[in-house]
Amino acid sequence: MNEKKRGPLAHIVKRPVISWKKAAMIRGAAIVISILVCAAVTFFLTGSDPISVFRTILDGSFASPRRFWVLLQNISILLIISLAMAPAFRMRFWNIGGEGQVMMGVLATSSCMIMLGGKVPNALLIVIEIIAAIAAGAIWAAIPAFFKSRWNTNETLFTLMMNYVATQLVAYFIIKWESPRGSGKIGIINQSTQYGWLPQIGEYKYLLTVIVAAALTVFLYIYMNKSKHGYELAVVGESERTARYVGIKVGRVFVRTMLLSGAICGVAGLLMVGSTDHTMTTTLAGGRGFTAVMVAWMAKFNPIGMIFTSFLLAFLGKGAGEVATQFGLNQSFSDILSSIIIFFLIGCEFFIQYRIVFRKEAN
Repeated sequence: MNEKKRGPLAHIVKRPVISWKKAAMIRGAAIVISILVCAAVTFFLTGSDPISVFRTILDGSFASPRRFWVLLQNISILLIISLAMAPAFRMRFWNIGGEGQVMMGVLATSSCMIMLGGKVPNALLIVIEIIAAIAAGAIWAAIPAFFKSRWNTNETLFTLMMNYVATQLVAYFIIKWESPRGSGKIGIINQSTQYGWLPQIGEYKYLLTVIVAAALTVFLYIYMNKSKHGYELAVVGESERTARYVGIKVGRVFVRTMLLSGAICGVAGLLMVGSTDHTMTTTLAGGRGFTAVMVAWMAKFNPIGMIFTSFLLAFLGKGAGEVATQFGLNQSFSDILSSIIIFFLIGCEFFIQYRIVFRKEAN
């Protein structure tokens, strides 16, 4: 007698939309588990008790007012770049070029400060570098959008490869402007004169970045949810065929949206050079262009939600770095802890979107 063929032991099915409370509980559990795993890894490598690891993670961001402001700075820059990714992702244009677009803003700002510092009034110089940074980021982002609209090129590969071009452009000008010669770096730009430095608000130089990030969050929320342009990019994201059918010029939406994304990335580069770091390096963006992709995706491209995901990743990343420093471990260990945290944060999204159904045995 032939036995009835059995199906797989388990299979994955898409979960119905769950409430935000359940999603928050799943993400909270992932955070707790990731911290426990980080504590265990640190314990086995250093012999330190997990409580001291947790305390160190908190101290990394809250042990002093300056550390808190540095955390706010990291959150704000990450949030700005994440906001730049959101409009493109909403229309299913996979912009992986945030890193390069930020670096073009860095290059444009540095160029203005180095070449025009002392040659034009400082107020005019600041206006010029703001325009230059926004324009550089916007143009760099519009190039792949133009090719996508005209020849349907792959935007993921195009924007990704442009990151490397932007980084090498920055490297070239670092060698060109290096000071002192042969050092491979340009140092603090206009340190004695402060030409082109953005004005400082309050006691700490990070407040301007926080204010700009807050303003951009409000702007992007209104733009994406209340404006005609936001409606059009949502329609394009749902179906390009439907968008064309209702009269939306899809190619124009691609270019327009990427101009906006690149311009916001340019603002991030402007703030890093003009407001906080006052220098130019090939690592100034620090991989935040790629981290921003995850921030935007985890927040479902909601600008308000990105505030919380940016805080989470910046806080845990800062804590991981502090753990590595306090326990005498190198930067690679910090990267390991950060990767563990990111792994759990990404992994928990699977359980929000899907569930595992096991085969029921026949009685």
